Amino acid sequence: MKLTRRAALSGIAASTAATSASALPRSKGAAYPVFASTWDFGVAANDAAVAKLAAGGTLIDAVEAGARVPEADLSNHSVGKGGYPDRDGHVTLDAVIMDDRGHVGAVAALEDITHAVSVARAVMERTPHTFLVGEGARQFALANGFGAENLLTPEAEQAWRDWLRTSQYKPVPNIENRAPGSINNHDTLGFIARSTNGSLAGACTTSGMAFKMHGRVGDSPQVGSGLFVEAGVGAATATGVGEEVVRIAGTARVVANMRAGASSGAACREAVEHISRLRGDALKDSQVGFLAMDRHGRVGAFALLPGFTYAVSGADGRSRIFRSPNLTA
Repeated sequence: MKLTRRAALSGIAASTAATSASALPRSKGAAYPVFASTWDFGVAANDAAVAKLAAGGTLIDAVEAGARVPEADLSNHSVGKGGYPDRDGHVTLDAVIMDDRGHVGAVAALEDITHAVSVARAVMERTPHTFLVGEGARQFALANGFGAENLLTPEAEQAWRDWLRTSQYKPVPNIENRAPGSINNHDTLGFIARSTNGSLAGACTTSGMAFKMHGRVGDSPQVGSGLFVEAGVGAATATGVGEEVVRIAGTARVVANMRAGASSGAACREAVEHISRLRGDALKDSQVGFLAMDRHGRVGAFALLPGFTYAVSGADGRSRIFRSPNLTA
C-alpha cells in the first residue's frame, strides 16, 4: 500500500472531531504484551522486557530493561559501553524514554555513564525538564547515584586509532547485520511496546555514528525524530542516518500517518518515500528505516534499502526476526 502525504492529509481533513489522543480510551487489541525493537539484536532486548513485565514491572520498567541490554553489551559498538568514540576519542551516549501520557526524558552527549536510558528515565521522573545534555547530563547522573566509568574499551580505542589513519567519515548501510544474525554489528536500539491494556511506551539508545564530530547529536534522543509515542494512536522509532530522520521529524510523521488512518507499515513507508523525494541523490548508499506499532499492537516497518531487520515478541513471549520491506523491492 502506498500512502501519499495528500492521502494522509485528506484523512485528517475528513475527520469530524478534533479529539486529542490523550483523551482517547485505551484500545482493545492484542491480549498479550507486544515488544518490537530494531535489528536482530533486538531479540535480547525484547526478552529482557518480557521478563521484567512478567516479574511485575511496569511497561516503562520493561522498556528500560530492554534498552539496558545493548548498553551493557561490550560487543555492541554503537550503543552504551563499548560504543565507538567520536573523532576526538570520546564515547558519548544519547537516549530517550517516553510513555503515551506525555512523560519523557532524554540525554545527549553523555559521557562516563553506561546506562544512558536510565539517566533519561531519571530526567523524566526527577526533574521538571525533558532533555539534559553534555556535562550537565553527566553532573545530574552522578548526583543521582549513577557511577562513572571509562566507556572506551580497548577494542573501540583501537578502532578509533585505526580510523585516524584516514579520518574518512562515511556511514556504512546495514553494518548492523553485515553478517546475518551476527552479534558483532549493531546500531541504535529503537524499542516500542504495548501492554495488554493498550498503554504504549518506547525508548531509543545509542552512542551515535562512529567517529562523529564531537558534540554531534543525531535523531535518537530527539522526541519526534528517533522516537514518538501517542496514546490511542501508536508508537514509532527510527534507525539509520539520524540527520535524515531529523530533517522530517520522522517518527512524529509516522505516528501522524497512523492517526490519519494508515496502517503501521504504510505509515512508515510514507515517511521513507518523503525522505527519498526530499533528498534525492544525497541519500545514495544511506539507510533510513522506521519501525511502528499501532494502538492495537500491530507492527510494521519500512526502509530505504534492503537489510533492515526488526524483532517482535509474540503471544508466547518469544521474539521473531522480520525483514523490513524497502524502496528497492
